[in-house]
Amino acid sequence: MIRALMIEGVHVSRLHAIEPSPVGPGEVRVRVRHVGLCGSDLNTFRGLNPLVAFPRIPGHEIGGEVVEIGSGVDARLAPGSRVIVMPYTNCGRCSSCRKGRVNACRYNRTLGVQQDGGLAEEIVLPADKLIVNETLAARHLALVEPLSVGFHAVDRGRVEPDDRVVVIGCGMIGMGVIVAAVARGAKVLAIEPSGEKRALAMAFGAAQTVDPAEEDPAAAVAAWTGGDGADVVLEAVGLPQTFTQAIDLACFAGRVVYIGYSKALVTYDTKFFNLKELDIMGSRNATIGDFRAVIAHLQTIGDKSDRLISKVFPFGDAEQALPYWNDRRDVLKVVIEM
Repeated sequence: MIRALMIEGVHVSRLHAIEPSPVGPGEVRVRVRHVGLCGSDLNTFRGLNPLVAFPRIPGHEIGGEVVEIGSGVDARLAPGSRVIVMPYTNCGRCSSCRKGRVNACRYNRTLGVQQDGGLAEEIVLPADKLIVNETLAARHLALVEPLSVGFHAVDRGRVEPDDRVVVIGCGMIGMGVIVAAVARGAKVLAIEPSGEKRALAMAFGAAQTVDPAEEDPAAAVAAWTGGDGADVVLEAVGLPQTFTQAIDLACFAGRVVYIGYSKALVTYDTKFFNLKELDIMGSRNATIGDFRAVIAHLQTIGDKSDRLISKVFPFGDAEQALPYWNDRRDVLKVVIEM
């Protein structure tokens, strides 16, 4: 038997003993070392994730170590190899997969969401969903997936050097957007009510931050852009008001990228879609190229990555992790360490 954290229902998470899965052809058994908790895990705990059925083992931000391989697995995934998990599935047949955009597979089943995730002592995974990495600190392997989602959104927004980029929301995905946009030479303004997250945004390269509780974001963006509005607005919150705000903050001929999704209906004044001739895009998950870009960036900044981790819980105390985050607005990333 192995131990796993299971979200049993709203505001109820407990450690359970479960049967380990067998390793089949093309599969690998991974000893989990670190798991980052995502906003989707927190929403599951709060009963606000419509994609999840209870009970559910959460966790899709996973770093671990290979302990067993099945037949037909590449020798580079030898036992002892440290790995990062790509937690998405792809069918290979839907329109997204046929176009090579497997991150947006119509039938995707993300670990910890549509299927049980990695917050367990071990997990068995397809070998092609693992990236070997021996260079990053072990605790940083669990940061790659969430930052990759932000990197993918920046790629979707075609962010270029000297673009004026507005990021709405500085959770971990928003931080990935900031890091990626700054790395491309863009100037970034971040909108975030948490003082701690605003400080982190500045530490990772934002030129300016706005507290929407104290300052009108539209006025701040207008002043920052000389009245034009932002070249690119990336929404990483998922509320109706931030969805419509993104349209308002974009310049004429600007781009808007939605990473979050609103759980409630959103009402737009659609004339600005046309008058501004906006490019409006969704962004989902990340590609292996995004993962590799994040890995390269984390290698350059080293221990600075530790600033992205708010709290580490040992696995024996994992039952406390989601309640801890639920009660604290300023938390950026909670990591479970095995």
